[in-house]
Amino acid sequence: MSETQALMTALHQELLRAKSGLSEYELLQALRRAGSPLVPPRPVTDNYELFRLHFRVFNALYRLRDQLRAEQRAELFISALRIELRPYLRARAGLVVADPLRAYYLDLTQLETTTPEDVADLLNHFWALVNGESELLEALRLLGLDRSADYGQIRRRYRQLASRHHPDHGGSTGRLQAINAAMDTLRRHYGHQPTADARAQARASA
Repeated sequence: MSETQALMTALHQELLRAKSGLSEYELLQALRRAGSPLVPPRPVTDNYELFRLHFRVFNALYRLRDQLRAEQRAELFISALRIELRPYLRARAGLVVADPLRAYYLDLTQLETTTPEDVADLLNHFWALVNGESELLEALRLLGLDRSADYGQIRRRYRQLASRHHPDHGGSTGRLQAINAAMDTLRRHYGHQPTADARAQARASA
């Protein structure tokens, strides 16, 4: 039995025991508790080695999913947060859904050619996305809105606050600048450029 097949078998056994599904971390912990030689005995801290372990596990998971489907035994749900065995459901004839993640993890050249520098770049990109989301949420909070607000609501709220806090109406220049900065963040997120009025208002409050 190859190492990949052994990992597929071990993963399948742990998922059968879990019944309600596991996160990737929980799955690795279960394999460690079982004394599996297929995962390091201690948690991996090096980012590059962690990527390689993650890739091997997900390669085995997607292979396991293909096998279970071909045998019509079960459906394997795979996501970044949850991995779960579910009852097999026969797909409708002719229905083909593209799965780029499956293609990525089944392509072993991705594992062979990804360097430590590539992993560092991936992590930097991830944290940039996280920080961008935090910036977006903070801008919405400053306008008194949440993630459910659409761009029309954001514009209306911005106009209300900009008028209320404008120095000509007795407002605070600092508060107006913060409102303008929040709106610029939201325009960047939603793909809108600052309007002429907003630029003029920003200059007036400077």
